[in-house]
This record gives sequence, C-alpha cells and structure tokens, in this order.
Amino acid sequence: MGFKLGKEKGLQVDGGEIKNKMSFNKDNVSIPGVPVFRKDLGEGIMGEANMDGSIYLSNNIEPGSKEEREVLIHEMRHATDMKIGKLKYEDDYIKYNGQTHARKTINGEDMIQYDGEWLEAGSTEFPWELEANNGNK
Repeated sequence: MGFKLGKEKGLQVDGGEIKNKMSFNKDNVSIPGVPVFRKDLGEGIMGEANMDGSIYLSNNIEPGSKEEREVLIHEMRHATDMKIGKLKYEDDYIKYNGQTHARKTINGEDMIQYDGEWLEAGSTEFPWELEANNGNK
C-alpha cells in the first residue's frame, strides 16, 4: 500500500519568521493545538488562558481586529507558560517560577497576593503579566 502526502504546507517561514502559525479571519481564529472560544467574560476582561490549554476571547473583541491579535498573543504566552510548568492557575493560588501567591475573592474581586499586597487579578504589576505583555511589542 502506498503513502501519499496531503496538500498541507505546514509552517511557512520567510526570513526566519513563521508566517502561518496562527490564522485570523472575520469569523473565527485558529491556533493549531489550542482551542479558542468566544464568550462573555467579566467586565474589562478581554481574554483568558485556561489550565486545560484553551483560550477564551471576549465577545466584545471585533473578529479579525488588531486587538484580537494582541489579546491572542498575550493569552498564548500564558498558555505556553502553563504547558512548560512556569505558570499555574488554581482557585486559591497562582504559581509562577516556583513561587506560590495566594488567591481569593475579596469584595467580589479576584485578588492575588504579591509582595505582601493584594492586587486584582490581571494587574500589570505581576511578573507573569509583564512578561506576557512584552510578547506584544
């Protein structure tokens, strides 16, 4: 029995830059190996990377927009950090680079203790957020 390769081109590279690792179009987003779902998220939340490897995008983001691309890059950084064991989210803690930070709901807000201070989840003061934001530059 013979084996025939399909027509899939795989990753395309131009000048050392991968050109087709993510595809964007008006209706949906596709990232190989990462399920992306659109849903209603909390106020001000544009995306979420989940421990199961999926990503949620806010229904408020315009499909195919620059904002969509930026949020996906940010959340992919978190998803990658989770896959390699650098970052872990749980209901009562966040673990980043081997350090555990307490997490709890305070006055209805998701809060994380960092450097002795309770900060709202998603704060740009957290090193994991700073690192993910640097991926958008």
